[in-house]
Amino acid sequence: MKVPLTAAGTVASSTDPRTWSTHKDAAASMVGVGLGFVLSDEDDVVCIDLDHCLNPLTGRLAPWAAAVLRDAGTTYVEVSPSGDGLHIWGRADVRQGRRIRRPDGTAVEIYGTGRYITVTGRRHGSCPSILADLSAVITELTA
Repeated sequence: MKVPLTAAGTVASSTDPRTWSTHKDAAASMVGVGLGFVLSDEDDVVCIDLDHCLNPLTGRLAPWAAAVLRDAGTTYVEVSPSGDGLHIWGRADVRQGRRIRRPDGTAVEIYGTGRYITVTGRRHGSCPSILADLSAVITELTA
């Protein structure tokens, strides 16, 4: 489990903005390991989390994940901290997180508020630095 910390080193909360920092302050802090982003109802930023879909040795993507990535369109995607998953970042109205278990045992998680997501800055492929509208792919995944 990834516990969010304040830039000062105390425990932060994904639901209490008083414990959040700016990117600049978090990046300058020497506490913790890495950075994260809090998804909140203050904006429409969402993350689709694909676990165990990327071969870290070959970079090959599982076919089901490649289909989700294709349907997401041109948006920012990064390799997750585990090295074998992806975080697809974009915009949509997601107020209730969802974990969708696939028939093969893999899962897709969709979050838009009340969640802390670790970030790596390790772009997947040649994805852009923009956040696309993910509403259609989220509707498809949750149908």
